[in-house]
Amino acid sequence: MASLWQRTKLIFASNASKALDKAEDPRKILDYSYEKQREMLTQVRRGVADVATSRKRVELQIQQLQAQQNTLQDQAKKAIDLGREDLAREALTRKAGITGQITELDTQLASLQADEEKLVLAQQQLTAKVEAFRTKKETIKANYTAAEAQVKIQDAVAGIGDKMGDVGMAIERAEEKTRTLQARAGAVDELLASGGLDDLTAKPGDDIARQLAELSAGSDVEAELAALKGIAAPQATPALEQPIITAESTETTEK
Repeated sequence: MASLWQRTKLIFASNASKALDKAEDPRKILDYSYEKQREMLTQVRRGVADVATSRKRVELQIQQLQAQQNTLQDQAKKAIDLGREDLAREALTRKAGITGQITELDTQLASLQADEEKLVLAQQQLTAKVEAFRTKKETIKANYTAAEAQVKIQDAVAGIGDKMGDVGMAIERAEEKTRTLQARAGAVDELLASGGLDDLTAKPGDDIARQLAELSAGSDVEAELAALKGIAAPQATPALEQPIITAESTETTEK
C-alpha cells in the first residue's frame, strides 16, 4: 500500500510538474524578477534619502548650537566688561553644556555620514546589477521568442507533412470524380447528338425539324457530289397532273 501510494504521489507530481512547465512563461518570470529588483532599488534609494535627511537635520542642530555658543561667548565678554563676573560665569557654564551636546551630535553626524556613504555605494552597485539584469533579461526574452516561433513553425511543417498523405488521397479522389463526371457528361452529349437519348429540354416538333435538317444535309451532299462529277443534280420528277373530274365529264363518260 505504501509503495502504491508513493507511485500515485509521483504520478500526480509528475503531471503537475508538466502542467506547470507548460503554463510557465520564462519571459513573465524574468519581468517579475526585474520588477522585484526595481522595488529593492527603490527601497535603497529611500533609505539613502532618509539617512541624508537625518544627517542634514543633525548638521542644522550643530549649527544652531554653535551659534548659541558664539552668543554666550559674546555675553560672557560683555559681562566681564561690565564687571559682572557672575553673569560671565553663567554664560560660560551654558557654553560648556552646549559644547557637550555638539560633541555628541558630531559623533552622531559621523555615524550618519558613514551609513549614508555605505547606502550610496550599495545603491550604485544595485543599480548596476539591475541594469545588467535588464539587458540580460531582454536578450533572453528575445532569444526565447525566436526559439518559440521556430518551434511553432517546425511543428506546423511537421503537421503539414503528416497530413500530406491524406491531402494527396483527397486530391486523387477529387481528380477521379472529376474524370468520371467529365466522361459521363461526354457520353450524355453523344447520346443526345445521336438521338439515342431524348432531350427532355427540347421543344415539341424539334424531332421533325432534326429529320428535315438531316434530309436537307443529304440533298446538299448529293448536289455537291454531282457538281464534282459534272453531272447535274437529279431533280425530283414532277407528279402527273390528274384530270379534273367534273359533272359534265361524268355524264359524257356515261353516254
